[in-house]
Amino acid sequence: VQLQASGGGLVQTGGSLRLSCTASGLMLGEYNIGWFRQAPGKEREGVSCIASSDGATYYAKSAKGRFTISRDNVKNTVYLEMSSLKPEDTAVYYCAATKIVYYLLTHILPDVGKKTNYDDVEYWGQGTQVTVSS
Repeated sequence: VQLQASGGGLVQTGGSLRLSCTASGLMLGEYNIGWFRQAPGKEREGVSCIASSDGATYYAKSAKGRFTISRDNVKNTVYLEMSSLKPEDTAVYYCAATKIVYYLLTHILPDVGKKTNYDDVEYWGQGTQVTVSS
């Protein structure tokens, strides 16, 4: 099983990027998929997730209104459309897959509960670098 995040790059402030999360050996439609990011010297943080059960989407406050998560089960791909990018969005972005959406929500929404261990998430992809220049 392998997850792969791609689509990162260098963009100016206010620009847009679309990240893709693809998988081999795994049907993404059967999993809850989350996007996380980690900037240098900072903790990994949850950005967004999409539920497998009903396609419900969730966003961290930092992403709401600017990022859109979606999935294409035919292409076995989950996307993160990012617009109005800011320098503070600069980070390595990772996708993750889990059967338990709660494991993602604790890192994305406030007051859901104590953040779960990242090791609880079954699969992590290699990251893709997003750099937003000012």
